[in-house]
Amino acid sequence: MKTLILDENDIEKAAEIIKNGGLVAMPTETVYGLAANALDGNAVARIFKAKGRPMDNPLIVHISDISQIDSLVREFPEKARILAEKFWAGPLTMILPKSDIIPDEVSAGLDTVAIRFPSNKIAQALIAKSMPLAAPSANLSGSPSPTNARHVFDDMNGRIDAIIDGGECEVGVESTVITLATDIPRLLRPGGITVEQLSRGRCGIVL
Repeated sequence: MKTLILDENDIEKAAEIIKNGGLVAMPTETVYGLAANALDGNAVARIFKAKGRPMDNPLIVHISDISQIDSLVREFPEKARILAEKFWAGPLTMILPKSDIIPDEVSAGLDTVAIRFPSNKIAQALIAKSMPLAAPSANLSGSPSPTNARHVFDDMNGRIDAIIDGGECEVGVESTVITLATDIPRLLRPGGITVEQLSRGRCGIVL
């Protein structure tokens, strides 16, 4: 496979690759993500193969408009809405009860799904031109998460269809992950949103 190097002017081409079941590495404000159609289990399975990632490790679904979440989850509780208003678009991932349209490949068979609304404009444009995207970091499993297109190329050349070169990532660390699928929200992974910022969100996050 020849891996194409694209830029922000090639969003339509990247979207067509996604629509055809392909894999595209895209910049986000945190790290580069390896994106596939989040609603296509076969396409998502290609992510795991390309990365060498265990299939029991769930993926994050990326959206480009908060209205997209309604079809992806069974419930969007008030605490989640408050956090979305405060921190989206941005480096916060929320775990919520998934809807039936989320393939098991995305959720690793769990009844929840992780969702994020990235602030990077290239990522937003690609999602808007295609669909919600499952996108873990665009590196071989166990390698450092990539913060520029060169890092992605070094790991994924020949394994994926294309890389969109959007320069250096602004944040450079993964998103913060919290679960709202339990009665009391819990912090699962610290990241681009700090503990102090979440605490100021007044949503009862258990740290």
